[in-house]
Amino acid sequence: MQFDPNKAIYAQIADYYYQRICSGELIPGDKLPSVRETAQLLQVNPNTVSRAYMEMDREQVTFSKRGQGTFVTTDMDIITDLKESLAGAQMDALITYMRKLGFSDEAIVDSLKRSLREAGES
Repeated sequence: MQFDPNKAIYAQIADYYYQRICSGELIPGDKLPSVRETAQLLQVNPNTVSRAYMEMDREQVTFSKRGQGTFVTTDMDIITDLKESLAGAQMDALITYMRKLGFSDEAIVDSLKRSLREAGES
């Protein structure tokens, strides 16, 4: 995993797990690797991973069972909301960038449609 120096590492770790949950790679009820395992895998301080796990718990995307670990929520509404939130943030960033490049809203829509067609052909 390559970390962006402009964003807190714990937030990037949480985003990594959010993407895995939203894509279905991790399903409701799945156990996340332990804090130590994730810290070793990503070569970061365990306290950083612990903070990411606490943030995911706070947002109710995961829940922790004392002595058993951290698990993906079984509440599909939370996962759906998370997916929409992540997609919305990406769309906002794309729209903002394209507007800075001088694209009109209509041109943005046309470009998105063209990109979707091209992605479907590959």
